[in-house]
Amino acid sequence: MPLSVSRTLLFLAALSARTYGVELTSLVNLFIGTASGANGGSGGNAFPGAAIPHAMAKVGIDVNTAPRQAGYIHDNSSITGISLMHDEGTGGNTDGGYGIFPLFPLTGCSFTTCPVDINVRAALRAAGTDAATPGYFTTTFVNNIKLETTSTRRSGLIRFTYPTEGPNHVVIDLTNDLGRSFSGGSLSVSADGRVKLGGTFLQSYGPANYTVFACYDFAAPKTVSAQTITEFGTFQSTKLTTPNTITITPNSTALNFPFTASVSPEQAGALIQFTKSQTVIARFGVSFHDPDTACANAEAEVPDWDFDAVMGASAAAWEDVLSRVTVDTAAEDATVVELLYSSLYRASLVPANLTGENPYWESSFPFYDAFFCSWDTFRTVHPLLSLLSPREWSEIISAYVDGWRNTGFIPECRSNTKPGYVQGGDDGMVPLGDFAVKYGSHAAELGVPIDDLYEALVQTAENTAPDWLTVGRQNTAWITFGYIPTDWVDPSGAVGLPTREASRNAEYALGDFAVRQAAIALNKSPGDVVTYSNRSMNFVNMWDPNVTSDGFSGFLQRRAQNGTFLFSPVDACSPVDPVSHSCARGTDNDVGFYESSSWEYSFFMPQSMATVIGLMGGPDTFIQRLDNYFEKRYFAAGNEPGFEVPWTYHYANRPDLTAMRVRNVVYTNFGTGIGGIPGNDDSGAMASLLTFHMLGMYPVPASKQLLVGSPFVSAYTLRNDFLGTSTSFSVIGFDKTTLQATPPAGARVFVKSITVNGKPSASLCWLDFDDVVGGGSIEIEVYGDATAAAAAGCGDGPSALPDSLETGGFPFPA
Repeated sequence: MPLSVSRTLLFLAALSARTYGVELTSLVNLFIGTASGANGGSGGNAFPGAAIPHAMAKVGIDVNTAPRQAGYIHDNSSITGISLMHDEGTGGNTDGGYGIFPLFPLTGCSFTTCPVDINVRAALRAAGTDAATPGYFTTTFVNNIKLETTSTRRSGLIRFTYPTEGPNHVVIDLTNDLGRSFSGGSLSVSADGRVKLGGTFLQSYGPANYTVFACYDFAAPKTVSAQTITEFGTFQSTKLTTPNTITITPNSTALNFPFTASVSPEQAGALIQFTKSQTVIARFGVSFHDPDTACANAEAEVPDWDFDAVMGASAAAWEDVLSRVTVDTAAEDATVVELLYSSLYRASLVPANLTGENPYWESSFPFYDAFFCSWDTFRTVHPLLSLLSPREWSEIISAYVDGWRNTGFIPECRSNTKPGYVQGGDDGMVPLGDFAVKYGSHAAELGVPIDDLYEALVQTAENTAPDWLTVGRQNTAWITFGYIPTDWVDPSGAVGLPTREASRNAEYALGDFAVRQAAIALNKSPGDVVTYSNRSMNFVNMWDPNVTSDGFSGFLQRRAQNGTFLFSPVDACSPVDPVSHSCARGTDNDVGFYESSSWEYSFFMPQSMATVIGLMGGPDTFIQRLDNYFEKRYFAAGNEPGFEVPWTYHYANRPDLTAMRVRNVVYTNFGTGIGGIPGNDDSGAMASLLTFHMLGMYPVPASKQLLVGSPFVSAYTLRNDFLGTSTSFSVIGFDKTTLQATPPAGARVFVKSITVNGKPSASLCWLDFDDVVGGGSIEIEVYGDATAAAAAGCGDGPSALPDSLETGGFPFPA
């Protein structure tokens, strides 16, 4: 009897682990990127707590020092609690988002005098006690209370082990989220140990408040814990003018604080006492509907309170995700293996699957959150999901489309269920175009309404949102001028944040390229193809050929509505900017670029790099300019606009230079330590980028082309969870001496030949998506002859160079 698809995939996952004799979850280092971002630190803001892939619940400890975007910092900061939801790798509010309804264990106090105040109760961790594996986190306080947690999608378990039988206590904090942004809520506590909570807080990246609910149960089955509740009650600030003066009221069963437009300093929550209970376990559930739904989620997902079973199920879910890329872990470089699987882990933490928890509209489609932000994730996260996890990816894409269906615009940066701030353009357009190109023919089977997807793209490309601060684009200007003019007032009355004009111009052009690609893939109107092909090239309208830097001419610049260019220093907001400029999303950004410099953004036109090379003076000058960009340290490894730049030597027919540059970028900027990410992980964007670098590929947005280079392993297999295919990659002549920032002369780092299922590839510079996911075998032969590699370039065929619109690339299918 044949195995079902799902059973087959689980079998393959188990087989891969047995084949190489190791559980892949054991190779994941959850603490990479957890160094503090204070005082110039790397600040990866990675989340090292308990979660399953794309979970709504992300359970972990919170510290009392900022920046703490994910709640956790790997230093000696005191813990203020363990809370139920967190962001992963984001910027935004430096105090962090979520961190809702934290628990805190107390011992050695009497009920009415226990230190429930968040600042008084905060305690240090014992040195070296933080530990985590996928689906599990533990640490121990200096007073020897041990904390452990594991979780499901919307629920989980938190366990405290105290040094004595008590009396011991647990604080259930209603008001102190990470951002200290409480604006109202309520709590009820019953004698049988059920605590229901609801609170309104400020989203971590955006202007709105959100409301969330939780349910805690402390009446564990006796087979799980002998814990007995001997006292319970509530606590709250005596008065708001002195919120740290707190009254604990025994037997009190409810608190209610009406919504206030401003943040409340209130401290409030519940306190429960246990005696003769050295171990206390709490079951929790979360919901965006109401506390009863939160309780129901807990009952459905953790019915037996079995900690080991929940932890095992979480580990199995992660094993399945990680096994979609398999290598011989014993044969490969140990650091590369650790980086690879740790990156694959972080790349699947978000977006968060909130299906069934949409608080705004009824829908049969999935609901995902933490699109935080599409500008960060369209370059690498979505393309990685398209290779390995199209089932999950199709749900995420459906959620984007459903957001358009119910709001009129594709969500760009939805966080905490609310629209966040638009960063670049409406960069949610790119993943939709990418899906149409790669899986449009499978859309029905994957549950994606493909006609709605295309309509969402067109309407987002054509319509201007009344307030494009949080959704949409400044399309009236874009369509009127063919660029984004500075200081232009829209006569329609639509408003937004009118900064970042030059970088938004580049992003809008790429968004229109995504529409163009979708139109071709879905056989839409030829007129649409022409319209969006033309708009895809509008980046040239903000190219000022007269600006020079370091002897190179031509850079993106701002432009007035009369066509006059407005000069901004091209090194502004680069790592070596001699003046303090603002390139953030704010009203003080007067240079025209977002989180990057003109030096960097002037390379960002992946739909027509041949045009860029021409504007810069031809391939030789382009290569010299790239070298200068890296040597002068204009490259910002932690910023998304620079992700593809190390690979752009390909377009000048020099993949040999890409191979050397990518090695340098990885070994200079990434590592296995707590500072091992060069900036925010950005919802897995950096993790996905590193994965692509190590696999020897880089995706071209909204296309089926993947730039190909020299992998960091001798062989690997990609498994596609929808197609049921496994594609094996072998690196003939693989050379471990290349695994360093500057490979020695003669090291075999250059691609000599590529064969796909035994047939020579048309290019040494790119592979087709269908070949990469199609099953079979791909062989990449490498060698160390730098002179020969430079002469060979991408090969001799007419399709050797990667595509560019200007030279007829990305053509209509035959």
